[in-house]
Amino acid sequence: MSTDNEGNAVPADPNAPSVPPAPPTPPASAPPATEASEPATAPLPVTPPAEVPAGAAAPGGAGGWPPPPPSVPSWGEPVPPAPAAPRKRTGGLVAAVLVAALVAGGVGGGIGYWAAERGDDEVSSTTVSAGDSQAAFKRDPGTVAAVAGKALPSVVTIQAKSGGSGTGDSEGEGGTGTGFVYDKEGHIVTNNHVVASAADGGTLSATFSNGKTYDAEVVGRAEGYDVAVLKLKKAPDGLAPLPLGDSDKVAVGDSTIAIGAPFGLSNTVTTGIISAKNRPVASGDGSGGSNSYMSALQTDASINPGNSGGPLLNASGAVIGINSAIQSTGNGFGQTQAGSIGLGFAIPVNQAKNVAEQLIKTGKPVYPVIGATVNMTDKGEGATIADEGAGGTPSVVADGPAAKAGLKAGDVITGFGDRQIDSGPTLISEIWTHQPGDSVEITYERDGRTATTTVTLGERTGDN
Repeated sequence: MSTDNEGNAVPADPNAPSVPPAPPTPPASAPPATEASEPATAPLPVTPPAEVPAGAAAPGGAGGWPPPPPSVPSWGEPVPPAPAAPRKRTGGLVAAVLVAALVAGGVGGGIGYWAAERGDDEVSSTTVSAGDSQAAFKRDPGTVAAVAGKALPSVVTIQAKSGGSGTGDSEGEGGTGTGFVYDKEGHIVTNNHVVASAADGGTLSATFSNGKTYDAEVVGRAEGYDVAVLKLKKAPDGLAPLPLGDSDKVAVGDSTIAIGAPFGLSNTVTTGIISAKNRPVASGDGSGGSNSYMSALQTDASINPGNSGGPLLNASGAVIGINSAIQSTGNGFGQTQAGSIGLGFAIPVNQAKNVAEQLIKTGKPVYPVIGATVNMTDKGEGATIADEGAGGTPSVVADGPAAKAGLKAGDVITGFGDRQIDSGPTLISEIWTHQPGDSVEITYERDGRTATTTVTLGERTGDN
């Protein structure tokens, strides 16, 4: 609608008969023409339509204007009897409500008309009706808001402080991470690097989205997997564990929802998609400890320091991964104070679940191994079995899985199951997606020739 006439009265209907000049002034004894007692033969005054505010939608007229007013008889023509007083009152109410409806626009117009049909006593009910409809608003299941609203009460912000005297500057350093409720007994799953500083003599606490904080203790840690399990010391009743999905069935392009406390901002929700699967990632926390390895889910959902340990959800609200690392500009993979550039990595939940169950049961992680030391620096040509192991030990453990499969120092492993291997970290990431006792076909190169063999994975308990 044009706004040229904004603030001006609406012009009279061009089709209405013209109104002659006013008649001579009546004698003083006659009542004024504008009084309600005007004789039946007096002309009716012309009432212009109500003004229409710019941008308001008016019912009626094709051009957006209200309907034209009724025709006014020419001077001297008979005038129909005046309507009864109640009808006049209702007409006035309709006009007043119509003006209010035009000012409100949209829903207000409809509600205004609804009230006008019911008289003065029910006009005030329009406000109640509008308020009720807003209070009854519900988000459809499957929306980000609905999924986040259901998951947030089961996500905690973890505060970890290393051991110290607890006074002054000697108090232990702290860090913030995220975790989620794993079971009704109060177990919380998170990253190892979130709690590592407090694991020996430090303090841990978990704060829920309702603001309640509970002390926690470490049940077990798996440095290589970067998974840890905590337990609330006085777990509240009514804990709601997050449902676990199937990370093997995740597809590139699936929607993702990440929940965490980036830079300490608890209960932050971000969204994205699965950008890639089976991404080999070796990550460290910058503390000089051993790296962790994962065949990660890659997502473009914004993940920052503080998101670590938090859940990566699918569109139905099931956990498909644990947010653990980001690719930062110039620093490689890790959890240092770098910002998100859209490359986040999560431990697949199928692997995390196995590790969590081991930690809850025994307090120690169990790793599948091939019994060989591989070069961790070369990349692009496969994983080369080193000439010797740590401290000058043999690179292929005698009577170990690799030895039994016929592998030797210098062999270059290029395939593990159906995965192509381009480096030592990639091989370890793939090995750790399996369980001890699994049999896997290995493709390798020796003296320029390609061969295959089957290895049955052994096991190692603990991180030492």
